[in-house]
Formats: sequence, structure tokens, C-alpha cells
Amino acid sequence: MSFLEHLEELRWRLIRAAIAIVIGAVLALSLKDLLFEKIIFGPVKDWFPTNRFLCGISDTLCLTDNSSVFQALNLPTQITVYLMTGVIVGIVLAFPYIFYQIWSFIAPGLKDREKKQARGITVWVSLLFFLGISFGYFIIVPISVQFFLNFSLSDLVKNEFTINSYVSTVTIITLSTGILFQLPVVVMILARLGLITPAFLKKYRKHALVGVLLLSAIITPPDISSQILVTFPIMLLYELSIIIAARIQRKSKRNPDSTGIQTR
Repeated sequence: MSFLEHLEELRWRLIRAAIAIVIGAVLALSLKDLLFEKIIFGPVKDWFPTNRFLCGISDTLCLTDNSSVFQALNLPTQITVYLMTGVIVGIVLAFPYIFYQIWSFIAPGLKDREKKQARGITVWVSLLFFLGISFGYFIIVPISVQFFLNFSLSDLVKNEFTINSYVSTVTIITLSTGILFQLPVVVMILARLGLITPAFLKKYRKHALVGVLLLSAIITPPDISSQILVTFPIMLLYELSIIIAARIQRKSKRNPDSTGIQTR
């Protein structure tokens, strides 16, 4: 294919992905009560599974339906949040198809053995993404909300958050954890390209821990518990990545052409 033909192919891939996002957004927006009452505002409801668990630990950790009231300070705020939330949920719902379109654009440039080795990558990437989304939504978001609602500098200061602030916190945390859970896939690709080795990952394990702690501090509230909750599964995935890189390295030594890595 010529350069212009590649651009045309990419354009249609992006159009298909955009259509999938629109379909997902329309579906989400058509279920407004489910989207907001059950999903978006679920983490601040007393029936939410994580809140029930926290209540079982201590009464001070309980959140009730009256624990939080969010404000809309401008006329278009609610409709803006409504539309933006629909788009974000549309991206989440369409993620497997979006990645499939991206991969379908890249795959023709790979060798047959590389395509065979990458078989099922859309499934694994999507699975890790939704696992990360679920972890952020069910674990990190409720704890973060509980922290912000209960933290106070003085009795003279009352916590009254805007709906923009709440929705952005929920989306940033969930999307960030979904992306962070792609670590094994990234390592697998880099290992197949010969850019990283198990020895490299083991050598810089401590550096990776510091980096993950910094990232968790950015995407979570400034409390130790939330940072540890994010850091622990990411470091488990890091250790899994070492195992994956080691398997790829052993396979490349047995059959140098199997990974597409050129050896001398």
C-alpha cells in the first residue's frame, strides 16, 4: 500500500472506532438513571458493596445516602457533565472494538509468525483493561470518596463538592487503573522486540516501585491506604511481567526466529 492508501485505511479505522464510541455513548445516555444513580453515584450510596464492607469494619467509615450532596454551580453544568460522562462511558464500552481497529491497522505489517504469537491480544488487553476499571471503581473510588468527605481542616469548614469534581475524580481513577493494568502487555511487546529482558526488570524493580508509588500518589487521594491499594496489584503485575519476559527470552534462545528478535 502507498502512503496515501495507509492514511485512507487509518481514516476508516478511526471512523469505525468513533462510531462505536457514539453508539456506546448513546446507549449510556439513554439509561440516565442507571448510569448516574447506580453507577456514577453508586460509590457514595450505603448499598454499595465496598461501603457495606467498610461499615462492617468501623461505623466511622460508613457512608450514607445523606453523606454527600454535590453542587452544580453553573446553568449548563449538569447537561455538560451528562454529555461528557456519556462519552467517557462510550469509550469504555467500545474499548475492545477500538483496540481491535488499532490492531487491525498494525497487524498487516507483521510477519506471519508474529501475528500467530499475538493471537488473542485483543482479548487479553480488554480483559486487563476491564479488570483495572473494576479495581479502580470498586476499591479505589469508594475509599477516595470516603477520605475526601470525612477530611476536614476545621469544624468551620464544610465539605460541599461540585459534581464536576466528583465525576472527574471517578473517571480519572478508573481510567488510570485500567491503563496501568496494561503493564504485562507492554512488557510482552517490548520483550519480543528485544528492548527489555528479565534481568533488566529485576535490576530496576526498586526503581519501578518508586515510580508506581509516585503514580499512585497522583491518581489517588493523599493517604497511604489508597496508594498501597494501587501499588500492590501493579507490582504483582510487574512480577508477572518478569515471568512473561523470561518465557519469551527462553523461547528466543531455543528458536531465535520465533520472536522476530535478531541474534548474532
